[in-house]
Amino acid sequence: MNLVPDWGEFDSKAPLPVGPVRLGSPEHLMLFSRMLLDTHDPYRPALIDWPELEPATRDKIVSLPIWDMAVQTEGRTGLFVKTFGETVRDPLLKSAVEMDAFEERRHKVVLADMVQSYGIQLEPEPDYIKPKDAEWAFMRSGYSECIDSFFGFGLFKLAKDTGFFPPELIDTFEPVMREEGRHILFFVNWVAWWRRNMPWWRRPYFEAKVIVVWLFLIWERIDMAKGMGDNTKAQENNFTLNGSKELGVEVTFPELASICLSENDRRLAPYDQRLIRPRFVPAMMRLALKFMKKPKPAGAAA
Repeated sequence: MNLVPDWGEFDSKAPLPVGPVRLGSPEHLMLFSRMLLDTHDPYRPALIDWPELEPATRDKIVSLPIWDMAVQTEGRTGLFVKTFGETVRDPLLKSAVEMDAFEERRHKVVLADMVQSYGIQLEPEPDYIKPKDAEWAFMRSGYSECIDSFFGFGLFKLAKDTGFFPPELIDTFEPVMREEGRHILFFVNWVAWWRRNMPWWRRPYFEAKVIVVWLFLIWERIDMAKGMGDNTKAQENNFTLNGSKELGVEVTFPELASICLSENDRRLAPYDQRLIRPRFVPAMMRLALKFMKKPKPAGAAA
């Protein structure tokens, strides 16, 4: 697949706003759109030199139950974001959404190339159907990325620190992880901006969509969790919540949550602090940690 950038023209030399920026303002729109556009990495999947892996390492990576899900998710997300971009009228925002779609489709190419290089067998891909409600599809993809990226950041850190992924493979996937951080930052700021700029009569419908999307994503993950056990498909879709076991690392949920929180903060820290960060999933994790019992120190029972 030959990917050609298809986002519109934008003035990359236009000065960014200075000082505090009000959410929903034109300055806010420029700030989060230019964040995505100005930090684009022009790497080309066709030029990636996949490292040769030791047989044991390759076997462990091939055995991970995530590759079908990963390829299909990127294929669906790329279509959803591209479809939403077709509805955007503001030139700068349209360029940013089109770049987002391009990068999502490029992720699929990277994964497909890796799958081919390491001989990973995939199920036939489904037909990717263009959504009827482009905004709902964009929101579904965006909020889903907020969940999956949060846990993905922590699992990627574990894979790196434990040596499950060799350094060469970590370096190869690092641009993809950076892009996921940029995408969720762009998405949550778009939500904040759009909330303040949509016609008043659309706001109840939009907030209802937000609730429905979250209920759908929560139900989806609960339903998948019920089908765990020997269900390979369920294992794939719950990898972000159970992946530490697949990586051969026994960590408690509080330990994993703490790693994810730290990595989430670290990966989003380099970007303009005037942009809001994803809040819901980190807040839920911090709330959960408050109610988790801390392990008693050695000798406490005595």
